[in-house]
Amino acid sequence: MPTSTAALPAAATDDVLAQEQAHLDTARLELRRMRETAENLDASTATDAFNAAYLDLVLARRVASLQDDPRTTLFFGRIDCRTEHGAETFHVGRRHVSDDRGDPVVVDWRAPISTAFYRASPAEPMGVELRRRFGVDHGRLTAYEDERLTSGDTSDHSAILAAEIERPRSGPMRDIVSTIQPEQDEIVRSDLATSICVQGAPGTGKTAVGLHRAAWLLYSFRSRLERSGVLVVGPNRAFLDHIGAVLPSLGEVRVRHATIDTLLEHGGRVRAADPPDVAVLKGDARIAHVLRAAVWSHPRRAEEAMVVPRGSRRWRVPADEIQDEVDALVRRGVRYSAARDLLPQRLAHLVMLRIERSGDFPGDRAQDAIARSTPVTRYARDIWPPVDAPAVLFRLFSDPAALAAAADGVLTEDEQQRLSWPSPPRTKGAARWTRADLALLDELTDLLERTPSLGHVVLDEAQDLSPMQLRAVGRRASTGSLTVLGDIAQGTTPWATSSWQDAMGHLGRPDHELVTLDRGFRVPGLVLEFAARLLPHMAPGLGAPRSVRDDPGHLDVVAADPARRSAAVVDAVRRATTEPGSVGVIAPDAFVDAVSGALTAAGIAHGRLDADHGDDEDRQVELVPATIAKGLEFDRVVVVEPAAIAAAEPDERTGLRRLYVVLTRAVSGLTVVHAEPLPGPLAA
Repeated sequence: MPTSTAALPAAATDDVLAQEQAHLDTARLELRRMRETAENLDASTATDAFNAAYLDLVLARRVASLQDDPRTTLFFGRIDCRTEHGAETFHVGRRHVSDDRGDPVVVDWRAPISTAFYRASPAEPMGVELRRRFGVDHGRLTAYEDERLTSGDTSDHSAILAAEIERPRSGPMRDIVSTIQPEQDEIVRSDLATSICVQGAPGTGKTAVGLHRAAWLLYSFRSRLERSGVLVVGPNRAFLDHIGAVLPSLGEVRVRHATIDTLLEHGGRVRAADPPDVAVLKGDARIAHVLRAAVWSHPRRAEEAMVVPRGSRRWRVPADEIQDEVDALVRRGVRYSAARDLLPQRLAHLVMLRIERSGDFPGDRAQDAIARSTPVTRYARDIWPPVDAPAVLFRLFSDPAALAAAADGVLTEDEQQRLSWPSPPRTKGAARWTRADLALLDELTDLLERTPSLGHVVLDEAQDLSPMQLRAVGRRASTGSLTVLGDIAQGTTPWATSSWQDAMGHLGRPDHELVTLDRGFRVPGLVLEFAARLLPHMAPGLGAPRSVRDDPGHLDVVAADPARRSAAVVDAVRRATTEPGSVGVIAPDAFVDAVSGALTAAGIAHGRLDADHGDDEDRQVELVPATIAKGLEFDRVVVVEPAAIAAAEPDERTGLRRLYVVLTRAVSGLTVVHAEPLPGPLAA
């Protein structure tokens, strides 16, 4: 069975730990040697200044990746394997460390041999005879547990694993390389060509799994992905700040992070807000058909012949031949601007055919000269005018006739009326775009010029995006792959998806692998059971998550007199701060100022997270608006007025889903403070 320092005689324990600590000390020396070797390499030996600068950058990154963090250890586990080369021992850690002969001292957790550390079991030992996990404190080994997989000397319980999962933590999210579970590891190591959708209940580690998959893909397909790029898309700036340290801690610093708004803000600046019904309509996938029709309505029919003077002659091309070329370009399916750029060459080709029929052969350069000539460029511009995305959308929203023509057979008259501006601005520059409009502008931009594709995109909280927003993310992985993370039960927008099949279709991945994670490692049982009371009322048919934590956590529901609600919140926060770890105070957005004032008056220092940012200082207590809580986690959470959190949303289903998100942010304990009656499902 697993053993630890507490379960072994002191002499044996000291001997085993001493040997392992000696190996750790050796690994640190070898890592320092590797770093010093990299520091001593001379980039000036390159053949030219450009290559020297590039080599200098590569060496700087290499040196940075070889830094040691004395607060942790270079390895967290060990496997003793029977391989074709005989018995071998591998220490598994966050990065590869080798000796001066190139032999591994520590193997990277992403290396193929490390798969067995995460997935080996008595039923399928994968060649592993012994698996050892280490307890760590401030960079020193303090304990170990052994599982002898081939002898049946195993247990389903690991005290070290449980302690690492459940230990208090503050600051941003950490990596989970030492605690990855078999079902998580299968997702992490999925092939680059596979697009995966993860339906993950609260506390199942879906966000961490997505980030670790990005790190594994960069390790396994580095040359390809460093050229094409990796992007992580999250719900808001506070969430990105929370997860931002994970990939750098795994040595991956060249990954771009964005919210859906920052991803799409190239199309315009948000200056207004839509009513919920209009935002839902703008997010509908049918709008893509309207936009396509609007863009491709701009090419005009060729009504007159084109006359091109060249030398002493004038060459005439009939309108019907020109129209055939225009129709052929439309049928090719290229982007609007690309087809427009091709048109002068196609028109010049028609002129060249006439010149050659006359017996003259002026050469290939003549066609380029004709294509650049004023008569051809003017004729091409008249038939195929230049357009831009804001101009197209401005015309649709300000000209009912233009919208009716583009939306014919797609949108009803009532829907068209809802999209039309009652008092249009005078110019596209004065347009007050909304968040929903950004996705439409992005769609239009892609219709005009193809959006570059990345090698891999990780999309978190995907259930909250509209079909048009999903299309925007999907086109950024049109030739790459996706890791899509979310929870149908946590959909908190009026347009939230109710089907992963639909969502993946909008992302351009109807063929994908759907994986369900329902074992909660981070949210304790009492908290999860309390929040799960909401599920039948907001997500019928969705299975309830289950906690596998040793510690059931604690749950306190405090009913307060309305006049003493602020005092009750302060008391709950004070109690929460008596233990180590982070404390999140989650309140209705409209209550945040009042709660902040009460905490300040009581002398409780706290940070405050907003939609766009927090501050750079780590504090034990963070005050969080309910609409920003998604994706965050705290050791202890104080939730203020659940009924007000639910009532702030546009409908009951969305309100209960928002509340479900808020209640499942706690890692150790949850305190609910309320003066208003609890929502019905929670009061049951």
